[in-house]
Amino acid sequence: MDKQDVLNYLDEISDEVKDLAFQVWSNPEISTEEAVSSKLFKEKLTENGFKIVNTKGVNYGFYAEYGQGSPVIAILGEYDALPGLSQAIDTKFNPLKENGPGHGCGHNLLGSAGLGSALAIKRYLEKTNTKGTIRFYGCPEEERLDGKVKMIKEDAFEGCDIALSWHPMNANLAAKEAFLANNSIKFKFFGTSAHAAQSPEAGRSALDAVELMNVGANYLREHVIDKARIHYTITNGGGAPNIVPKEAESWYFVRAPHRKDVEEITNRLIKIAKGAAMMTETTVEVELISGCYEILPNETLFNLTYKNMMEIERPKYTDDELQFAEDIQKTLNPDTIQGEIKKFIPSAQDEKLCMHQDLVDKEIAGSASFTGSSDSGDVSWIMPMNFMLTACWPLGVAAHSWQATSSSGSSLGMKGMIYAAEVFTGIMYDLLNEPKLVEEAISEFNKRTEKEKYISPLDSI
Repeated sequence: MDKQDVLNYLDEISDEVKDLAFQVWSNPEISTEEAVSSKLFKEKLTENGFKIVNTKGVNYGFYAEYGQGSPVIAILGEYDALPGLSQAIDTKFNPLKENGPGHGCGHNLLGSAGLGSALAIKRYLEKTNTKGTIRFYGCPEEERLDGKVKMIKEDAFEGCDIALSWHPMNANLAAKEAFLANNSIKFKFFGTSAHAAQSPEAGRSALDAVELMNVGANYLREHVIDKARIHYTITNGGGAPNIVPKEAESWYFVRAPHRKDVEEITNRLIKIAKGAAMMTETTVEVELISGCYEILPNETLFNLTYKNMMEIERPKYTDDELQFAEDIQKTLNPDTIQGEIKKFIPSAQDEKLCMHQDLVDKEIAGSASFTGSSDSGDVSWIMPMNFMLTACWPLGVAAHSWQATSSSGSSLGMKGMIYAAEVFTGIMYDLLNEPKLVEEAISEFNKRTEKEKYISPLDSI
């Protein structure tokens, strides 16, 4: 079998892959609750001769392995949905379940593409007796930004040589750098309750401490690096106004391009919290919910990903699909759409485009940055990893939106998913047949991590 034969086999099973993606889309489960989704993946992999290994201490985390010997290639899959993003496959806001969950980040596509490529390469290994091992990783809790972090702590990735990752988006792009490192932290303040009118002097307000901390954090924004992000909500503000709140809580996200920046800003934020507690004569507890790294670049895998994205034909759309995309765009801000067109397709000028059907130029792709966060970044710090995007949503559609949920269940999303599966398949074929690529990727990784080793974010506070 040559590469095209393997891609042809993937085409033969593409309806199975689409069916899995739609089943997961139709049964959205938020982080920590992915029972049905993980079961669907395990059943499909077991049917195809993969050995399932559950991850100790991580509900719904597992990997499925086939083959023998090196290289051992990890394919990252996810399947958790988002709260409040239920949506029909429609061009107008139309929840299937009021305030229900939905796949507004396209993880139904993300995991299914990885599984499809795993099945295709399994067929190749089986038919040719090629040496090598593939592992599909079922990774829960990505939206909490700690599923893979927990799996790493449990040594679930032990023995892997290279990891492959992607994400549904609205452009076809091989990325060199992506994601902001992140900490998710809750600050819980404890004071003394009292009658707010009769004996206010006896009270020590935990809510005052939360508000003073937030004021301090807002002043901190002036004195952090430009690309840092600090955002928060007040998750507990007390009860009745005539009772001095004895408990209050705020929840912060700290993001920055590099893990060391996140840790530095987090330490300053903790000092602000302690200062707020001193000012109000309250106490504070700091709870690290999760943390993750940025993606560590790997030039070898970036080039290999771009090469395969160039070689493999990108999706073509029917008139009905393009009309669906245009109708979705009518619900968006036109400036947002044009901004994305200029970002990904500078030559387009003022053209009106609904779907990205080309490939973002290598130079533009190599310098692009993405200001979300993902625990996939942590995997890139324990082994070489690639990252790419494929167009699954119309241009202008933001992740974590009802438009993304709708698109992720539609044929637009399915076509972007199959393209991602094809690219993964092409990359793995090359890695299995050109050992030098694996050696180069690992050598580059070792040089990049020589002076900066991975430390679990869960141990940082």
